Amino acid sequence: MADATDTNSLKDVKETNTSPNASPLAATAGRDAAIVRTSIVGIVANVLLAGFKAAIGTITGSIAITLDAVNNLSDAGSSVITIVGTKLAGREPDREHPFGYGRIEYLTTIIISVIVMVAGVESLKESVARIIAPETASYDTVSLLIVAVAVAAKVTLGRYFIAQGKKLGSSSLVASGTDASMDSVISASTLVAALVYLATGIGIEAWLGAVIAVVIIKSGIDILREALSKILGERSEAELAHAVKKTVNAEPGVLGAYDLVLTDYGPDRYLASVHIEVAEDTTAREIDRMTREVTERVFCETGVILAAVGVYSANDDTSPDTRAITAALTEIVAADPALLQYHGLYVDEEQHTARFDLVVSFDVPTGTTRHEAWQRALIEMQRRFPAYAFTSTMDSDLSD
Repeated sequence: MADATDTNSLKDVKETNTSPNASPLAATAGRDAAIVRTSIVGIVANVLLAGFKAAIGTITGSIAITLDAVNNLSDAGSSVITIVGTKLAGREPDREHPFGYGRIEYLTTIIISVIVMVAGVESLKESVARIIAPETASYDTVSLLIVAVAVAAKVTLGRYFIAQGKKLGSSSLVASGTDASMDSVISASTLVAALVYLATGIGIEAWLGAVIAVVIIKSGIDILREALSKILGERSEAELAHAVKKTVNAEPGVLGAYDLVLTDYGPDRYLASVHIEVAEDTTAREIDRMTREVTERVFCETGVILAAVGVYSANDDTSPDTRAITAALTEIVAADPALLQYHGLYVDEEQHTARFDLVVSFDVPTGTTRHEAWQRALIEMQRRFPAYAFTSTMDSDLSD
C-alpha cells in the first residue's frame, strides 16, 4: 500500500507540474476570491436596500416594509460571515488540523441558517402582534415604486448568489442566495398587500407577513439540514467518483479500480483511498511506479488527493477451478439483489484458498440484513466448492 498523506508534498508536485490541468490550488485561490467579490456585492446591495426600506417603512408606518429592511441587514451580515468563513477556510494545514480548515465553510452555512430562522421567528412575532393589535399603514406612489424596485433587485441578487454558489461550490453563497430569493417574495407580498389595501381598504399585511415568516423559518431549517448533512458525510458525487476511477484505470498495468472512498474536508477538498487490481506477477518496483503516477495524475486532473492506494493481485491463468469459481461467484451476485459487485478475486489452487470482496447494497430487501446477504454468498460458495477455504470482506457501496 502506498501512503501519500502529505498534502504539502502534493502541493509541490502540483506547483511544478507542467500539465494544463495541474491547477487545483490555483483554482481554489480563484474560487475564494470570487466568493469574497460576490459577498461584497451582496453587502453593498443589501445595505442600500435596507436604508431605502427603513425610510419607507418609517414614512408609511408599514411593519412589513420595516421588517424587510431589517432582513436586508441580516443578509448583509450573512455576506460578512461568508467572507470571514472563506478566509478562515483558506488557511494552510497545520499540526493541529493537518487536513486544513475547509469545513469551516459548512459552519458558516449553519450560522447563516440560524440567522435566517431567527429573522423568520422575529417576523412571525411582529406579524402576530399586528394581527392582535392592527395598525393602519399609509402608502403613496413613490413608496410603492421603491418597493417594486427592491423586489427586482432582490430577485436579481438571489439568482446571482445561487448561480455563483453552484458554480464555485459554495453552500454559503447558495444559502445567501436562497435567503435573498425569499426576501424578494417578502417584498413582493408587501407590494401586493399595499395594492389590496388601496383597492379595497382591507389590510392583509399582517396575515401575509405571518405566512411569509413561516416560509422563511422553513427555508432556514432546509439550509441547516443540508449543512449538517455535509458535516456528517454525504455520498460522493458520481461525476467526481467516475473521474477518479477513469484516471486510475487509464494507468498502464492497472486492471481495475475498486473501493474508492472520498472524504470531504470542505468544498473541492477531497482525500481518497482506492484499491487497484494488478497481475499477480507485477513486481514491487512496478507497483511503486504505478501508485506514484496514479496519485499524481489523479491530483492534477481532479484535485483529489489519493492518501492511500491498496493492491489486489489477479490470477494470470484460467485453470478449470479458477474459471468455475469465477462463474459461480458471478452467478450468485447476479441472483441476489442485495449484492452489487464482487472484486479482488484471487484463487490459490496450490493452497486451495480463494479470497474476494463483496459489495453489499445499503438497500437490502425487507426481512434480511446486509451481513446476512454477505454470509449467504459465502456459505453458498463454500457449499459449491468444499475443497476450498474462502475468505471474504464485506464492502459498502460508498461511491458510484
